Amino acid sequence: MDNMVDDKKVNQVVDNGKGKGYELPLLLFAGFRTLIDRLHAELARQGHPDIRPAHGFAMQAIGPEGATASEVGRRLGVSKQAAGKTVDRLIALGYAARTDDPADARRKLVRLTPHGIDALRRSAAVFDELRAEWAASLGDRGLSDLEAGLRTVVPPEAFRLDAAGWLGGS
Repeated sequence: MDNMVDDKKVNQVVDNGKGKGYELPLLLFAGFRTLIDRLHAELARQGHPDIRPAHGFAMQAIGPEGATASEVGRRLGVSKQAAGKTVDRLIALGYAARTDDPADARRKLVRLTPHGIDALRRSAAVFDELRAEWAASLGDRGLSDLEAGLRTVVPPEAFRLDAAGWLGGS
């Protein structure tokens, strides 16, 4: 791995040639980024050119039953205002809509529209295709071993949508 960013070697201050521990998070992030970038290129080709990675997280936070903007914010680990801006963008793009909450007339729920559900369904299919490509590159056994290894070291509670919290968001 070159560890290059803008023609400059990253970790040059701490890279003493002995340890390569810093490569693991970079490789994991690069793998994630590769999958997400390819997903969004394909979604754009399939009629969802405006959807962004943050929108996917937000649509997952809205869920099949809908949610208030405050609930979306809590699920994402961002402020109500930040969640509201993302929800407003999803509504403007046609992926979500505000509706009355049948349980409480004072609350507004955000629900996914058919367009939003279509984007999530297409995302799932594209992720299956990308996984199949990784299996073709690594071999079925290699990919299964990679996934099993990650399941061993990644605690179940790490499967959360609130990435903003550890990236410096509210």
